[in-house]
Amino acid sequence: MAKLQLFIKKQAETTFGKHPSERTITELLQYGIINLDKPKGPTSHQTADYVKKIIHTTKAGHSGTLDPQVSGVQPVAIGKATRIAEFLLTAPKEYICLMHIHKEFDLDKFNTVITKFIGKIKQLPPLKSSVKRQLREREIYELEILEIKKQDVLFRVKCQAGTYIRKLCDDIGKELGIGAHMAELRRTQAGPFTEKDNLVTLNDLLDAHHYYTTENNPKYLLHCIQPIENALKYLPKCWIFDTTINSVTHGRDVGIPGISKLENFRKGETVAIMTLNDELVAMGEALMSGVEINTKQKGLAIKTKKVFMDPQEKTI
Repeated sequence: MAKLQLFIKKQAETTFGKHPSERTITELLQYGIINLDKPKGPTSHQTADYVKKIIHTTKAGHSGTLDPQVSGVQPVAIGKATRIAEFLLTAPKEYICLMHIHKEFDLDKFNTVITKFIGKIKQLPPLKSSVKRQLREREIYELEILEIKKQDVLFRVKCQAGTYIRKLCDDIGKELGIGAHMAELRRTQAGPFTEKDNLVTLNDLLDAHHYYTTENNPKYLLHCIQPIENALKYLPKCWIFDTTINSVTHGRDVGIPGISKLENFRKGETVAIMTLNDELVAMGEALMSGVEINTKQKGLAIKTKKVFMDPQEKTI
């Protein structure tokens, strides 16, 4: 994803808070996110419940359901960070899939068929699904064939959230005229989280928590739990002055005079409202484009939708 243009309205220093990377393990346990490698077997809900029990937290929420037999990247937000999960639900996903084609097939025909499934496609959710069963449009951003061995095809697919890979395999088989099914699936990316971003297993988390509670060694747990801000990598942002934080934490909208710098987002986009120390204050909806905000001096810029930072008792 291309980096958004940054507009600086007014340079400012900050004396508020601290950078997310400086949070203590106690703070992260109350307000963090774990890039979990979900194992085969349990549901996504059960996996999040295991996390709750391991680290003794009251809240844990996952971002996007994986079938029990599917493994891979399953970000789990903990404590006060659970509210970020809804913003990850709509983020693009990437999978590695093993598809079995039911009969021998012509490679040239197969390559032609595959190209039909790149871009916007129509999907009817499977009989066993959590959504209403009606035809809907989804987008396949990338579909790369990694290996073909007889009737087995290994491929990587990057797609819009809510795309059913099992159904994708079935539809490819129907287009070939010989049938196909998903043999195995692993999710390799969910929004900004990939297999390379501190991916940890439930056993890793269990061991890390053991070292923390029995030996007072937070090193491994600090590796497992990331700041909530790591979930915002692909979201456009604006940074507000210290003097603006108080009003936003009480749910007020962001006016143009309260903005120090911003990225070039579009009107209507979801925007992360940040402190100058890169801490998440709230999520909002852009009432103007970044260009408009940058060229104007007055007016409401962002409608505050969900506040993450605790309300400030005093005006900074």
